[in-house]
Amino acid sequence: MFSQESDILGKLRLIEGLKADLLAEVGKLYQAMARNQREAIGDSLAQVVISAHVLGRRLGIDYPEMDEIVNTKLGHNINQEPEVERWFGDMSEYRRHLRQKR
Repeated sequence: MFSQESDILGKLRLIEGLKADLLAEVGKLYQAMARNQREAIGDSLAQVVISAHVLGRRLGIDYPEMDEIVNTKLGHNINQEPEVERWFGDMSEYRRHLRQKR
């Protein structure tokens, strides 16, 4: 029983660490944006995407399922026509990009 509890605690600690890493990376992103550091912005955004996917996996959402959720969410957001979509078509372009990768 003790080893099972240790395993559960280890998994919980790992998830908490991933959450903390995600938040820390968002902080780095804000700093990079404030300093207009293009390379650091790209690095932070990439790490946020990676951290979100890894956290999702640890929470039981595998990568293909996450991709499908993102695709569905993009469709919903496109239908809601937020300003970024109406003015620039960014979400539609991102959705096309994801579909081309398949």
